[in-house]
Amino acid sequence: MTRIQANLILLLAGAIWGAGFVAQSTAMETIGPLWFTCLRFSIAALVLAPFAVRERQKAPVPLAARDLRGFVAIGLSLCLAVLAQQIGIMTTTVANSGFLTGLYVVLVPILTVLFLRRRPHWIIWPAAGLSFLGIFLLSGGALSQLTRGDLLTLLAALFCAVQVILITVFAHSSGRPFALSLVQFATCAVLAGGLALVLEPLSFDAIRATIPELLYSGIFSSGVAFTLQVVGQRYTTAPQAAIFLSSEALFAAFFGVLLLGETIAPIGYLGGLIIFAAMLMVEIVPELGRKRAERTLSHQ
Repeated sequence: MTRIQANLILLLAGAIWGAGFVAQSTAMETIGPLWFTCLRFSIAALVLAPFAVRERQKAPVPLAARDLRGFVAIGLSLCLAVLAQQIGIMTTTVANSGFLTGLYVVLVPILTVLFLRRRPHWIIWPAAGLSFLGIFLLSGGALSQLTRGDLLTLLAALFCAVQVILITVFAHSSGRPFALSLVQFATCAVLAGGLALVLEPLSFDAIRATIPELLYSGIFSSGVAFTLQVVGQRYTTAPQAAIFLSSEALFAAFFGVLLLGETIAPIGYLGGLIIFAAMLMVEIVPELGRKRAERTLSHQ
């Protein structure tokens, strides 16, 4: 798979997640965030299980214990991110949630340098800044006094950044994308379910009322999109992945308008164009540099 194909896969994951913000928002009208998260990732685990079994049968070597521990750590990061976002969206808007979660596009390259000691391509820094600016403008170019939901969503952005970096490390070392997805989904389901048993009442009427949201979030936002993320990140870097995945804010705003009747300020359309420009920069500039280097070598 080429880097361009991988980044397009990540763009598709961002689109699926963007629509998922709507499902998460409407689900909170009838069910608690812990049970929603538990059921969502239980469905995702069931969807991925047959693929993970087939992958295991074809794998040349057993899964290493180090990789399995890494998969669980990815699941823990994902669970904390989703719970913070899910609880936060109860007291903020879909657009704000998409904007604040998108902060991980800036956090990923910073954490990559600090913890992995890897320097991203220079274009990542201006592109990350532009993506953040675009997400900010998409939310209306202003944030009122931060609510509790906004602060929780900021925390979700940090855990999202950690999850993206860990996937880059363990997707490459393990070569087992379906096993990684299955373990992270099962980890999320178990952790959220354990907390839900203690902290939230279970209502079967609430579950029935949220079946459409659970199916979309479980099959598409979780089972499909997170697996696309794992597959795509095997062929690109964490900072590049973060920029393409940040498109979820653009799609969240679009689906918020289309399905929930939310509005986008005129400046928000400029924000969308800026996010698109940042993604083009990440694709075009490294390719131009590579071709220039090839021409230089051919003339030597």
